[in-house]
Amino acid sequence: MKQQQITLAAGCFWCVEAAFNMLRGVQQASSGYMGGHQLNPTYRDICTGETGHAEVVQLSFDADVISLATLLEVFFFLHDPTSLNRQGNDVGTQYRSAIFYANEEQLLAAKAAITTLEQSGGYNKKIVTTLEQLAVFYPAESYHQGYALANPTQPYCQFLVLPKLAKFRQQFASLLK
Repeated sequence: MKQQQITLAAGCFWCVEAAFNMLRGVQQASSGYMGGHQLNPTYRDICTGETGHAEVVQLSFDADVISLATLLEVFFFLHDPTSLNRQGNDVGTQYRSAIFYANEEQLLAAKAAITTLEQSGGYNKKIVTTLEQLAVFYPAESYHQGYALANPTQPYCQFLVLPKLAKFRQQFASLLK
């Protein structure tokens, strides 16, 4: 087993966490905060947009089962990487698109994924995903972990998260647990 971690920011972490936890090879996807200047931020703190943190999902995965390139493909599928500090109705730097790389291999893989996307012609705008060095991961409050699947009737989940997860399941059916 080749255990690795990477931390990704793609807007609201509820959808991203739920999707990654469905993939074979992902041992755990945990919601949290990264990339800011305040120690031990809370959800309320980061929602102000003043702490510098992004909502992130930290993935622990077996690289022998699922490649970093595949995880990055899923990451880019799950959000709009051309939208600066915004995903849908969620606006602010806490909703930025970012890849927090742990080492040179992850940085090179992230750069390659962005180059491939830009050359694909799939987007008519520039990819604005930032590449940031791994920083302290602050786990989100326990009620955020597994939130989307535990709260399917919550309006945000019902109208935004669950339809996105349905598209994800269809697109990546061969990779699901």
